[in-house]
Amino acid sequence: MTEQVSLLIVDDEPSVRDSLRHWFLQEGYRVETAAEALEALERMRDSRFDIVLLDIKMPGMDGIELQGRLKEIDSQLVIIIMTAYASVDTAVQALKQGAYDYITKPIDPDDLSRLTRNAAVQRRLMSQNQTLREEIRSLISTDPIVGESPRMLEVVESVQSLARTEVSVLIQGASGTGKELAARAIHGNSRRKYFPLVTINCGALTDPMAESELFGHEPGAFPGARYRRKGKLELAHKGTLFLDEIGQIGPKAQLDLLRALDTRRFTRLGGNEVLEVDFRIISATHKNLEEAVQEGSFREDLFYRLNVANITLPALRERASDIPLLAAHFVGKFSSAVNKPFTGVDPEAMELLQRHTWPGNVRELQNVIERAVVVGTPPLITVADFSGLVAQSSPSRADEMLSLAELEKRHIQLALGKSGGSVVLAAQLLQIDTDTICEKIKKYGLSH
Repeated sequence: MTEQVSLLIVDDEPSVRDSLRHWFLQEGYRVETAAEALEALERMRDSRFDIVLLDIKMPGMDGIELQGRLKEIDSQLVIIIMTAYASVDTAVQALKQGAYDYITKPIDPDDLSRLTRNAAVQRRLMSQNQTLREEIRSLISTDPIVGESPRMLEVVESVQSLARTEVSVLIQGASGTGKELAARAIHGNSRRKYFPLVTINCGALTDPMAESELFGHEPGAFPGARYRRKGKLELAHKGTLFLDEIGQIGPKAQLDLLRALDTRRFTRLGGNEVLEVDFRIISATHKNLEEAVQEGSFREDLFYRLNVANITLPALRERASDIPLLAAHFVGKFSSAVNKPFTGVDPEAMELLQRHTWPGNVRELQNVIERAVVVGTPPLITVADFSGLVAQSSPSRADEMLSLAELEKRHIQLALGKSGGSVVLAAQLLQIDTDTICEKIKKYGLSH
């Protein structure tokens, strides 16, 4: 460990500097010395040190003042004070200002060696802690919310404001507008950011298994339950529970969820232990929940529990001025991923992007740019890289005269293509439920 530890000795007595330098060189440290404060500051600006052995009584700037100046240069610097018996009170003052420890003169080399080894461990732990914090920050960082249109500036302001609170948030908007991105931004800027963001796809939360998914189960709770399983609410403890497409949740699951939100207590399926959880709720939907409440398909009490604060994301066609910014963001993101040096989109291709109606919103734009980056040739994306988009943006007269059934068939084919064959994602793009799209796929004999 010591061969990588650098040491600066600051003392106005040559005999002290020389003897300590010789001692620590033998122990494998990298050692430099300074006779006074200004020389020490020059050494600090030229080199990086882990530990400073600092004498308090020196001509000019004393050790207490120098300690503060050194900490301004490197806040993680470990400082050991060297002092005579008569100035122990001053050494204690240095400790209060952040010194690691002090040792009195005449110095016992063994005591100083032990103290310096401990200080080296302290410095290493501080460095590791800083590295871990940076890694955690990188892991919890979210994709930016891109946009400068008035509607999106309002969204960003709401996200920043709500991140500082603990209230439940309902995010509304059509499929592909970035509801999950907004949820992640709220969580990632909140005090809960170091704890999990647990997502539940409510569209897949069917009543027979909803209780197990939400609350977990004990062994033997139902046929096939061989092991204990933690539910999503338990996994979200101290963090955030994100209920995606909450409008698709079934009646029984609505009631179970409401009880858990009211009490923050539950038991696992088949168990007796009452578990207490602390989590924040963020939910999202492309449906109009107020209409669902009036129709009786969504509980009014659950709606008000979820809708303490509300964010509505605009469709991409309502924020067309953001398309160039979004396109530039996605070009940079995907060109780095595939190592192709694209610099942007040429003017003709950009005009095509801005003319398109974007039924799939930002998600559709992202998919279009990703494909263009894969098939295109740097440095600029061109109209030729948007061949599918050209057909959609410039319908022929024959297409306009197709039957409604044929148009529906082609629209479903387009949605399946955009979703990579995923029925669930295609249903979300079309804003219909999965049962309906499955019936249509069967009716038209489509493959996915």
